[in-house]
Amino acid sequence: MEVNYHDYLQLDKILNAQSLESEKHNLIAHDEMLFIVIHQAYELWFKQLHHEVDSVVKIMSKPALNDNSPELQTVVHRLNRCVTILRVLVHQIDIMETMTPMDFLDFRDMLRPASGFQSWQFKELEAKLGLKFEQRHGKEYYTAQLCPAHVDIIKSAENSQSLLQLLNSWLERMPFLKDGADESFWNNYKENYRSSLAEAEKNNLAGFDDIFVHSDTIEGRTLSPDACRAALFIMLYRGYPLLQLPFQLLNALLEIDEQLSGWRYRHMNMVHRMIGTRIGTGGSTGKDYLRAAADKHYIFREIAQLNSFLIERRKLPSLPAEIEKHLGFGVQ
Repeated sequence: MEVNYHDYLQLDKILNAQSLESEKHNLIAHDEMLFIVIHQAYELWFKQLHHEVDSVVKIMSKPALNDNSPELQTVVHRLNRCVTILRVLVHQIDIMETMTPMDFLDFRDMLRPASGFQSWQFKELEAKLGLKFEQRHGKEYYTAQLCPAHVDIIKSAENSQSLLQLLNSWLERMPFLKDGADESFWNNYKENYRSSLAEAEKNNLAGFDDIFVHSDTIEGRTLSPDACRAALFIMLYRGYPLLQLPFQLLNALLEIDEQLSGWRYRHMNMVHRMIGTRIGTGGSTGKDYLRAAADKHYIFREIAQLNSFLIERRKLPSLPAEIEKHLGFGVQ
C-alpha cells in the first residue's frame, strides 16, 4: 500500500487541533490562533527532545561505554540535536512577540486557569536531564495544577536515573585517573592552579578541595570527586584525539543548560512585556516566578563550575608517556 503524505502525517488531526476559546464566546481575537499554534509546536518539540534524551539515557546506562566508539558519537550527535532544537524554541519567541499586549488581552482571560506552568512534558524533561525535586523553585506547588496521571509521569522520571547521574557514573569509569593521573599528578596540578590565581581569587583554593576531594559529602551535589577530576581532565587535555568526543559531550550539556536558560529568560521578558506585574493565568507570580526559576534551574551547573579551576595550557603538568600513548599520541 502506498504511503500518502497527508495520511502519514495525520494532517486531519493536526490541522483541526486548534480550538479557539474566543470563537466559542463569539468574540474576535485574531492572535489566539498564533498563540495556540506556537504552544502546540512547543509541545511537539518537547516530544522530540524526550525521544533524543531517552535514547541517550539508554546508551549511557550501559555498564561499559567505549569512549572511542560509534555509540559515544551517537550520544554527542543527539545531544547536539537537542541544542539545535532548543535554539528553535528560543527563536519561536520572536514570532510570539509579534503579538502585542492588547492582542493578548483579547483572549487572555478566557484561558484561566490554563498556563504554560501545566506543561508536564517540560517538567518531565527537566527531571530526565537531572533537575532534582529539592532544587526546584516553587516545588511546593509545581505539580499542583497537573492531573494525577501527569504527576505520576514526572515522579517516575524523578525516581529514575537522570542523565546527570549517568554522566557521573560514566566519568567515574575513566581509567586515566588510576593509571598515571594519580595523587601526585593532582598535587602538582593544584600547585600550578595556586600560582595562577590573582590575589582576589585566593579563596578559590579552598573550593578546589571541596570539589575534587569532598564533593560527595556536600549536600545537593551529584558529581563525585572522581567524576569531577575526570571532567576537568577532559577539559584540560581535550586536544588529545581520544578526549575529543568526551569533551564534546560535556560541552553539549553546558550548551543545553545555556539554551534552556536563554529560553527561560526570553519567556520571562516576554511575559513582563505582555502582562507587566499581573499574575499568570495559572495563578503564579508571572515574571517573578520565571526569574527565580531561571536563576535556580541550572541542571549541569556542577560541570560549569569546573571552569573556575582551569589553568593556562603552558602550565599543564606533563602526562606520563603511557597515558599519552592511550590518548592517541606516542609510539604504538
